[in-house]
Amino acid sequence: MKRELESIEIAGEHDAREQAWEVVRTAFAEREPATPERHRLRFAVVVVAAFALLAAALSPPGRAVLDEIREAVGVERAQPGLFSLPAPGRALVASDAGVWVVQQDGSKRLLGDYRDASWSPFGRFLVATRAHELAALEPNGEIRWTLARRDVRAPRWAGSDTNTRIAYLTTSRVHVVAGDGTGDVDAGGPAARVAPVWRPGPEFTLTYVNTVGRVSGPWATAPGPGWSRRFRAPRKLEWSSDGTRLLLLTRKALVLFGPRSSTPLSIRTERLVDAAFRPRSHELAVIRTRQGVSELLLGQRVLFRGTGRFRDLAWSPDGRWLLVGWPAADQWVFVRADGGSIRAVAKVSRQFRSESFPDVVGWCCAP
Repeated sequence: MKRELESIEIAGEHDAREQAWEVVRTAFAEREPATPERHRLRFAVVVVAAFALLAAALSPPGRAVLDEIREAVGVERAQPGLFSLPAPGRALVASDAGVWVVQQDGSKRLLGDYRDASWSPFGRFLVATRAHELAALEPNGEIRWTLARRDVRAPRWAGSDTNTRIAYLTTSRVHVVAGDGTGDVDAGGPAARVAPVWRPGPEFTLTYVNTVGRVSGPWATAPGPGWSRRFRAPRKLEWSSDGTRLLLLTRKALVLFGPRSSTPLSIRTERLVDAAFRPRSHELAVIRTRQGVSELLLGQRVLFRGTGRFRDLAWSPDGRWLLVGWPAADQWVFVRADGGSIRAVAKVSRQFRSESFPDVVGWCCAP
């Protein structure tokens, strides 16, 4: 009877044992180098501490502490699956498995082993990239056309019902091609690995960053005025929906421009993880991280905060919801822009067949 009782493993005991050993192993690996005289003593202390920690972890109080630590990172009572999106529209997600289309009802379709993608202006099509291929697809995965280019990345689609353009980056250049895959041109000088952006409006005007950090914009398919200005460590560009504000996010600042001048309208000197304009508005949502805690802000108002680093800020098409990724918790968190309800989805990586945390690369208009 005694042996049978000892053979029964308490629920969660194995995980607790593994986590305790990982803590001890990490602490031992990061210890300061010891002199030969002190080495044996320190080793003995580490061994004693290891057994003490292991014993504590296997006890009911120890397991409770580990559970509390896990729950502290992440929204409690998060949904176990992505049952639906909280607003109309469809999302594009890039994972280790490839690019997915997520419908509002939560159904998902894997389009193929693409690594990046973006929606066409009205969400009827999408453009995706492999290592050396640009492809236009239907949301059901049907391929319309492909274009072979070296090291293709960061495609962005713009235009009207009948006339569209796609900008994309190659090894060190920015290219523009028509929406039907014809007329590919080298549109500028060497380009940094920052996604180019089209200014909303009837004309095709493009802004991009070159390899020395100079923001050039707007580049036009027809002759016209442009400007350029250099910044340190540019990371993101985005136009407001009405095309009157340009956002530049660098490593240490958030810079806002008007439509035609390189003179900033404002400079916010703060380290931000991400920033995005609210649809049909100049309101800005930002993610910032301070001392291991991330915050989601709309203007100066904190909508949500949590331990670890947030990323992948995305607005719902109707501007009522914000989606942030929380890799440490393996969750997506949907936050009402008015400060109301919060919805969270757990085990995001597993749902998209990914070892790394999936990226939200677009949330577009309803079909």
